This record gives sequence, structure tokens and C-alpha cells, in this order.
Amino acid sequence: KKKKKKKSFLINTYYLFIQKSMSKDFNMSITEHFEELIQRLIISVVSFIAIFFAIFSNIKTIVNLLEIPAQGVKFLQLAPGEYFFTSFKVTLYCGLLLSSPILIYQIIGFAAPGLTKREKQILIPITIGGLLLFFLGILFGYFVLVPAALAFFISYGADVIEPLWSFEQYCDFILLLLCDTKPK
Repeated sequence: KKKKKKKSFLINTYYLFIQKSMSKDFNMSITEHFEELIQRLIISVVSFIAIFFAIFSNIKTIVNLLEIPAQGVKFLQLAPGEYFFTSFKVTLYCGLLLSSPILIYQIIGFAAPGLTKREKQILIPITIGGLLLFFLGILFGYFVLVPAALAFFISYGADVIEPLWSFEQYCDFILLLLCDTKPK
């Protein structure tokens, strides 16, 4: 009986959280909707910019993490500014990735007043599950897919040529494997 009571308490708390965080019990004028939309856009953009600059200031750490799977490969800068522009691209991807939960929360918070109670109850688990699976997919790509692909490509011609890769092309390859591996 205690277990059932505790479970119902958790479920009730969960639904109360959904109702409080995602519903407004009043009608808003069009200007109030625009004000709320602008406020949510500002929050999203500011959070992205803050995350972007935090990542860009630590880009060497992230580049080192991206280079770990390519053991034994020397990277070259084949064009002026290649490292800078590639670092910028990696920072952009990471910034979008890390700020995506905030952006999704702002989108749901804006759209939630127009949803029914049942839709709100369904939306949160689906969103959390989707974000969790997305981040798990990126971890799978980094720890399983990328090492397997790189091991194949490094060993394929290792007895004929020495692997010297462009840093930009390597990062494009890694970002493609991490962010764009989905069923077509």
C-alpha cells in the first residue's frame, strides 16, 4: 500500500509540474503573444551565445577530444585559417547541441498554452525521451561508430601511404558521423 501511495504521489507531482510549468489559465492578446515569443527568443539566443563563447574559449579541449579516435594520424592545415574556421564550425555544432534543451524548452513553453491537458502529459515524456536518445546516439557514434570507421580507413592503406589528413576534412567527417547518422 505504501508503494502504491508513493507511486501515486510521484505521478501527481509530475502532472502538477506539467500543469504549472506549461499552462496559463488566461487568454492573451496578440501583442502579449509576440512579447512572450520575443522573450523566449531572447532567452534562447542569449543561452546559445553564452554556451558558444564558453566552448570557443575551451576549443583546444574539444579538438583534443575529437582527435582521440584518430590515433597515429597527423593533421595538417592545408589552407590559411583552416584551423580557426574549423574550430568555429565545431564550436557552432557544440553550441547548438548543448543549447538545444533550452531551445526546446522555450518552444514547448510557448506552444503549451495551446495544447490540451492530455497533449501536455504526452509531450514531456516524448521530449525528454527524444533528447535522451539523441544524446545517447551521439555518444554511441563517438565511442563505437567513429573508432570503427577510422580504424578501417587508417588500416586500409596503411602499408601503402602514411595517413596525413586535413584537419577540416577530418572534423567534417566526425561531425557527419556524430550528427547526421540517422535512418533515411
